[in-house]
Amino acid sequence: MSGTHTPPSIHHDHPGEQGAEDPIRLLEIRDGALSVDEVFAAVGDRAAGGTALFVGTVRSHDGGSDVDGLGYSAHPTAAEELRRVAEKVVADYPVRALAAVHRVGDLAIGELAVVVAVSCPHRAEAFAACRKLIDDLKHEVPIWKHQTFSDGAEEWVGA
Repeated sequence: MSGTHTPPSIHHDHPGEQGAEDPIRLLEIRDGALSVDEVFAAVGDRAAGGTALFVGTVRSHDGGSDVDGLGYSAHPTAAEELRRVAEKVVADYPVRALAAVHRVGDLAIGELAVVVAVSCPHRAEAFAACRKLIDDLKHEVPIWKHQTFSDGAEEWVGA
């Protein structure tokens, strides 16, 4: 066809391994129940060969003591810090899609506290990126845990 110009295609050794246009699909800090299905669905990507998902739950013990329950509190900048952490993971790994949701408020034993997931072209990358995401979230995002123990003791973690 005359008068039309088709730009040359960009060659990739492995089609689909270039970064997704908007790989950060879901980032939230919320006071309602979390859903593994919601986070997993958010990172679905046809070019991803591996998806890694981490679920953190409230456990019944910590440091040898029985836990009755806990509450999470977030600093007003927590959402911004969560985005910064997610952007760093996307910059460092071939992420196709990423999602992270953390709960605040009072939680009972067994409830979901955090759900993160990452999809990448290959499983090793997905595992590494997911681990980096949860580790950095726990170390850098200002969310604090207040635990109450069966013996009446209390403890702030991360404050």
